[in-house]
Amino acid sequence: MSTPVDDGAVARLPRPCRRALLMAAVFLISCGGGVDSGGTGAPMAPSFASGAITGFGSVIVNGVRFDDSSAVVTDAAGNARSRNDLRLGMTAEVRGSAIVIDAAGNSVATARSIVFGSEIVGPVVANDLVARTLVVLGHSVDIAATTVFESSLAGGQAALAIGDIVEVYARIDTATGHYSATRVERKAAAASFELRGVVAGLDTAARQFSLGSTRISYAGVPDSGVPAALANGRFVRVMLNATIGAGGIWTAVALTDATSRIDDGDDADVDGLISAFVSVNQFSVNGTVVDARSASFPNGSAGIALGRRVEVEGRSVAGVLVATRVTLVTEGSGSGEEFDVSGAIVSVDAAAQTFTLRNVVVSYSGSVDFRNGTAANIVVGQRLEAKGTLSADGTRMQASSIEFDR
Repeated sequence: MSTPVDDGAVARLPRPCRRALLMAAVFLISCGGGVDSGGTGAPMAPSFASGAITGFGSVIVNGVRFDDSSAVVTDAAGNARSRNDLRLGMTAEVRGSAIVIDAAGNSVATARSIVFGSEIVGPVVANDLVARTLVVLGHSVDIAATTVFESSLAGGQAALAIGDIVEVYARIDTATGHYSATRVERKAAAASFELRGVVAGLDTAARQFSLGSTRISYAGVPDSGVPAALANGRFVRVMLNATIGAGGIWTAVALTDATSRIDDGDDADVDGLISAFVSVNQFSVNGTVVDARSASFPNGSAGIALGRRVEVEGRSVAGVLVATRVTLVTEGSGSGEEFDVSGAIVSVDAAAQTFTLRNVVVSYSGSVDFRNGTAANIVVGQRLEAKGTLSADGTRMQASSIEFDR
């Protein structure tokens, strides 16, 4: 007699254990032609992950290693890009094959498409190093210990000057109107500015709305260019004229709907801030609707509220993420704080004790746990895996461990 599976117990298992159990079930079904397989051993539905990039070798998002060697990469505007354009801290949506567990116990999949996009492109009008905030296009940008700064910005936030044009990848906090930066880059120039946010104060007669404190006119955008779904509470991405208009109103030159479209699938994983909240069982993360009625809450549900960061795992049905697990993420919890890069070394600076791998500068100074080799093995072409946290200025990864390929 078979024993029923306790879905709640499965949901409480750590991801690798759940993946292993799921793969075991898939194996049994493919051998025996179980329920819904029709005896064909058909593959599981595709996967979806949304969050900040925390590693390379394969692109790592929410702890899943997506092989990006054959992925179609685009930016938020739909422009074709290359996997070499991807950087640590960029916010991305990855669609891929079913997630499985490899021999090393990692969650892995093959990425079919990767879309990355920033939240703000505009000039710095205030830079508070003590409060660790920037103000860009009237919006407060919070800098954290996990905020990545491009390597050319030696000193990180301190290297930015008033008037510098920056591109900010971030999580939007609809409770405070702040942007929690995951990556900051300085741009040489910008013909136009960009802003992604939640529509408020929509006036369809005057053709105006607000994103936070920024009032925007879309009077010059043709009807064909206005999203049909434009409404209060909806995420949009706006391209703005670089010169502010009369009365402090910015002029939109392009407008697109920017609410995440999550495909149906057996494996969905979204990391972000709660952008709308009804109850602990019904809320949205970065615009994605979550049904958490059957979910487990390993860190408890008391802190689930508007603006709080969560990682939600489950399956997606008709655009809704039906959660099996909702994890409340807090600073210092370890989630998203460790970075991981692997592959062949591209360049080495022996004097500075750094090397570059997949556009990431890695420092191997100080206390590093070397495995299968020593610092002497750090040479161009050597393949390795490095794990660590960001340097104090966020411009490089400080390795805590380096394992050389045998």
